[in-house]
Amino acid sequence: MKFSKIINKISQINTLAIAMILFAAIIITFSSCNNHTEGDGHNNSTEEKTTEKKNETAQEEAPTIATLTEEQVKTVGITYGAMEMKELTATIKANGNLKVPNNNKANATSLYGGVIKTLNVQIGSYVKKGQVIATIANPQFIQLQEEYLTTGSKITFAQQELARQKELNEGNAGAKKNLQNAEAELKTLQTRRASLQQQIQLMGINPNSVSNSNLQSALVVTSPLSGTVSNVFAKIGSYVDVSSPVAEIVDNSALHLDLNVFEKDLPYLKVGQTIHFTLTNNPANEYDAQVYSIGTAFENESKTIPIHCNVKGNKTGLIDGMNITAIVSLNNATMPAVPNDAIVEADGKFYIFIVTTKKPEEHHEEENEGHNHDKEESKHKDDSKGNTNFEKIEVAKGVSNMGFTAITAVSEIPQGAKIVTKGAFFINAKLSNTGEHEH
Repeated sequence: MKFSKIINKISQINTLAIAMILFAAIIITFSSCNNHTEGDGHNNSTEEKTTEKKNETAQEEAPTIATLTEEQVKTVGITYGAMEMKELTATIKANGNLKVPNNNKANATSLYGGVIKTLNVQIGSYVKKGQVIATIANPQFIQLQEEYLTTGSKITFAQQELARQKELNEGNAGAKKNLQNAEAELKTLQTRRASLQQQIQLMGINPNSVSNSNLQSALVVTSPLSGTVSNVFAKIGSYVDVSSPVAEIVDNSALHLDLNVFEKDLPYLKVGQTIHFTLTNNPANEYDAQVYSIGTAFENESKTIPIHCNVKGNKTGLIDGMNITAIVSLNNATMPAVPNDAIVEADGKFYIFIVTTKKPEEHHEEENEGHNHDKEESKHKDDSKGNTNFEKIEVAKGVSNMGFTAITAVSEIPQGAKIVTKGAFFINAKLSNTGEHEH
């Protein structure tokens, strides 16, 4: 009896001990999980703060100096220029074309039909007034010279016959009718000779040079004015006549500009005003013209008024009939400007690059050995000869016209600075890559 009670008490004690051990294990496990979670949160917060500091440092240390080797400069085709003062404000745009007045155009023609024997010009050739353009062959030319010489001989005989009839008439030995016939025959021959002389001169042959041993079988076609050959209508061996021109010559020195301006813009124009224009198909070059006449009626049904302008300065590359785009300056206000290609955009801001003697910024803190190796290589390149350093300068953009954009510098631009006018995009890309690599 007593033995059984003892065993029951021992069983109760063992069960209680096991329960206490399990409860302690659960508490320890829960506490460990909480500590681990708190530790992770603390680590994440620290990493975020470190990243923010790195980003702030990267923004503060954004590079502004880029270095290009001489080979890179040549490969990209970088060109330089300077800020120019341009009339880019208060302007209107108009379209038009180039024209040459009809009194400065001419066709080189022959007054006699014939076959082209030689052709001395081609399209684009410059000729002077009186210059031989072509020669034309025709047997009729020889016949005219032959008749001219024969008429000369007949005149000599007619003069002798008239003198003989006068002597007979004075001695009452000859009839007066014969004297009158001799006088009429001489005048007829003289008239014919004068006509042949003019025809030979129109053929381009000197009548005094015509002789039995010097008969010319070809006549020359000469240029009626100085200018450029714009078209050639004949070829060697082809037949031409009076109605068939051999070539067309245009005197581009009288080239003028015809603009088509809308009615609303007409009050802003006046005689003597300067016009800037570019070729529609080749806007690289800019030309100038000056208004000399303003139309007083609408041009056909276009509701535009023609404005006539004289082209000033260099006319190289300008041809009759070319289409143009013009900018009419309404005032004399000018502002500093650079070519459109000189401006690059990055992060919503605009920049230009200038040649500088400044060196790229040194960054001593590197994250790994690979970065250190790249840095040493960069230093080696910077120190090599023939390299060019470019400084990135922020600017504010203004109005753009005729391939130029007005700018206002956010920071000072050195006077006389060499500005990159072509290739700025490449320099900016290289500078961006350098910044990303360093950070």
